[in-house]
Amino acid sequence: MAKAMDTGISAKHRAAIAQGLSRLLADTYLLYLKTHNFHWNVEGPMFQTLHLMFMGQYTETWNAIDLIAERIRALGHYAPGTYKQYIELASIKETGGVPKAGKMIAELITGQETVARTARSVLPLADAANDQPTLDLLTQRLDIHEKNAWMLRSLLKK
Repeated sequence: MAKAMDTGISAKHRAAIAQGLSRLLADTYLLYLKTHNFHWNVEGPMFQTLHLMFMGQYTETWNAIDLIAERIRALGHYAPGTYKQYIELASIKETGGVPKAGKMIAELITGQETVARTARSVLPLADAANDQPTLDLLTQRLDIHEKNAWMLRSLLKK
């Protein structure tokens, strides 16, 4: 028989945090997919710069997916893992076709900022539950996504 979880975070708090992290996981996964797609399909005079930047960003984002999913599991909940679940949970929308490089950059800025907002929305839940591991994860994600958005914005500066 399985022992009930008792880590000092109530079941109610764990459920709310896991739900928030599930939204973060979905947004992160869709941002990963969009960034990887743009890495493959970018063209134009900034090809090399964007190809390499997008690769760095999608690689970092790919690695974060596992950390977020494992935190959900550590809280005693199942991590979403299907495209259907991600589409239902995510704030990030898919991109149709292959946009021009400038539009790719703009869409990735929006995606990075969306993931940052989603992470920020979970902070009060984790803080109220005194959940330092989740707070640490969220702080790291915020730092990375805000920095990525800044770097992408700098490419559009005239």
